[in-house]
Amino acid sequence: MRLFIAEKPSVAKAIASELGITGKGDGFIECGQDKVTWCFGHMLEQAGPDEYTADDAPCSQSTGKKLWRVEDLPIIPAIWIMRPRDDAKQQLAVIGRLLKIAVEVINAGDPDREGQLLIDEVLVHFKSSKPVRRFWVSAQDSVSVQRGLADLKDNAAYLGFGAAAQARGRADWLIGMNLSRAYTLRAQRGGSRVLLTVGRVQTPTLAIVVARDREIEAFKPIPFHTIQVQIQHANGIFVARWDAREEQLGLDSEGRMIDTAVANELVGTLTGKPGRISEYKQEARQKAHPRAYSLSDITLVASNKFGYTAAEVLEICQSLYETHKLTSYPRTDCNFLPESQHADAQLVLAAVKHVNSGFANLVDGADTAIKSKTWDDTKISAHHGIIPTMHHGSIVALTNKERSIYELIVRGYLAQFYPVHEYLSTVVGVDVSGEIFRANGQIITHNGWREVYTGDEANDDDKEDSESQTLPSMKTNDVVSCVKATRNDSRTKPPARFTEGTLQRAMENIHKFVTEAEHKKMLRDGDGIGTSATRASILSELKRREFLETKGKQIISTTLGRSLVDALPEVVKSPVLTALYERMLKGIEQGTSELDAFITKQEQFIRDQVTKANSGSVSIAGGKDAPKVSELHQCMACSNGLSRRASAKKKGFFWWGCSNYPTCKQTYPDSKGRPDYSKGNNL
Repeated sequence: MRLFIAEKPSVAKAIASELGITGKGDGFIECGQDKVTWCFGHMLEQAGPDEYTADDAPCSQSTGKKLWRVEDLPIIPAIWIMRPRDDAKQQLAVIGRLLKIAVEVINAGDPDREGQLLIDEVLVHFKSSKPVRRFWVSAQDSVSVQRGLADLKDNAAYLGFGAAAQARGRADWLIGMNLSRAYTLRAQRGGSRVLLTVGRVQTPTLAIVVARDREIEAFKPIPFHTIQVQIQHANGIFVARWDAREEQLGLDSEGRMIDTAVANELVGTLTGKPGRISEYKQEARQKAHPRAYSLSDITLVASNKFGYTAAEVLEICQSLYETHKLTSYPRTDCNFLPESQHADAQLVLAAVKHVNSGFANLVDGADTAIKSKTWDDTKISAHHGIIPTMHHGSIVALTNKERSIYELIVRGYLAQFYPVHEYLSTVVGVDVSGEIFRANGQIITHNGWREVYTGDEANDDDKEDSESQTLPSMKTNDVVSCVKATRNDSRTKPPARFTEGTLQRAMENIHKFVTEAEHKKMLRDGDGIGTSATRASILSELKRREFLETKGKQIISTTLGRSLVDALPEVVKSPVLTALYERMLKGIEQGTSELDAFITKQEQFIRDQVTKANSGSVSIAGGKDAPKVSELHQCMACSNGLSRRASAKKKGFFWWGCSNYPTCKQTYPDSKGRPDYSKGNNL
């Protein structure tokens, strides 16, 4: 009996459908002599740090059930312990029973590192020695699944993928568990009782928000002027903007006109003056179809258009996929589609028309013979772009938010079956009294796929030819006149604050925040920091920990978040750590590097960082539970500031402790909001 172990139930069903379903059991599907079972993502999880400490003795920093202490750090497992997740024990037992009777196992995890690991670790958990082959496909359509079943590989060829995922997971554990404890304890020594969480992805994400906020706050707007003219041509009037010469007086180093007197003089001398068309170029252009949506793509559009958070978009997409079965797998970083699915277009569009009759005219106008560049097998990663399915559901069952996201996905798919967008791009140069003015315009000759969109929701990053004025017909050397010249006053603008959508896009394109060329390239060639499946939860966690907060659509760093970033060394808060990781993980994946060697390096890195964190204290501002260090009341023993704290034994009572704890353990009782120096250490 062959046992297929899929990463999730939907994959198991797709495989079973192609094998031929002959029966169903508790937690598995029978397909003749074969059986197909499934996981729910990772069925095992790493043990917590308390399982690795020597005893359960009380420590200095309380986090609920467990207490932390400096002497336990760093916590470095000699043998890594994996525990079954509570919600996975029943299904794990099913897999264990099936493994005992299997002759051969098929690893049907997703075609990526985590997909390889989550099946392999189940086999290790059960100490299975059965031969294993690998099912490796990037899509769940019938054609792709059949191809994968016909081309099963030796699982040993993919073990490097699983080892790389395991290496990443262990390294992240070492960072998160050790540095979170180390810096929380360090903050406590500075008088701040607040939980500080540190993570390889979480911390650089927080750091780029802090940097952006500070850049905005430090920004000093520079006033400048632009000059706009109305040009009269025999065939009509149009608007052009002044293009200053490099030697023009009154310009700053960036080429902006900052001298008001010079600007006024130009305006006064131009109005009513004759001129000529010095340049006229008209070029036929095309704009290719937008890609399908990746999760970060649709998050950005939904954030900008509807104000949805990243967590909301993920939840909605997951509901459309799992509950309503109207769209494909959402946790994807890919916006291309497998070529084999192009043949399904008529069935998918028929389903769309059934689900929402409002799309009937657009569906009828679609041409499934068109095959855009979005259909490209060479660009497919573990998953493909998010598209509608062939399921005949109903729009009535959707909430308003689900409907808005569903319609975005549908329009993105429909656009693939409309012609390219065609237009004439026009560039005009005008010479008036020796000053040059320029105008851009375009004439749409064939709207093409833009017929599908009602607004600006097209997943289209190409913003060229954004000035869309209609220009009169003209030619070079035509005579014109300047009807009116106008001085417009402007000020330079700071960069925009992050939103849920733009911050996820920044995580995906984190290389843009790195200056060193080699690290920039490694991050650009990778997938940024985090994954499409984890970025929303990382942002939610940063907000839950009160490191970030939202104001309208904007995400802003809190005082607590800034304090944490300031307290951490650059290597911990820089995305460069991910770049260095990725270089080593790629070697493990390809079999040129060893997992153990990678972990040994990470262990030494953690030892060094914990040593630095333990050497001294830091005061962390912010946080609802963070006591402030007093500038007025000082410790009589060491002159450091005191912190007023609530008594854990008597509700409504307080006491004062030295911010230099544990070096100084001096305490004082509280007396009407002040420390009673006469009763030091006499609580």
